[in-house]
Amino acid sequence: MTNPTGAGLDHYRKVSAEGSVVDASPHQVVHLLLKGALDRLAQARGHMQRGEASAKSEQIGKALGIVEGLKLNLDTERGGDIATNLNDLYDYIMGVLLKANLDNDVVLIDEVGTLLREVEDAWAQIAPASPASA
Repeated sequence: MTNPTGAGLDHYRKVSAEGSVVDASPHQVVHLLLKGALDRLAQARGHMQRGEASAKSEQIGKALGIVEGLKLNLDTERGGDIATNLNDLYDYIMGVLLKANLDNDVVLIDEVGTLLREVEDAWAQIAPASPASA
């Protein structure tokens, strides 16, 4: 992955009530983006269940923006097959989110949540060693 800047990071900065990402490492930023997408999905799910179409669409749109930012910042040269597979997965996730929004389908929101949690878990396992533990 390249330095995760651009649309996804800008989007997350705007929509996140979490702490600042200014001092975060690139690895931490990706983690925050994944968490942000999962948070938006949880909110969209709740809005969907309450029949709040506009708010649901807004949260799905924010999740889409974050996933698109993650996709656009993949380093396919250095990332090899992993980056290629993530690219394909992010394309799939974006398509499922669009369908979930159109069909008001909570099951599809849950599917995307499961996929993003798997990516988040894998990402956490490859965390670089902190300076304190080196």
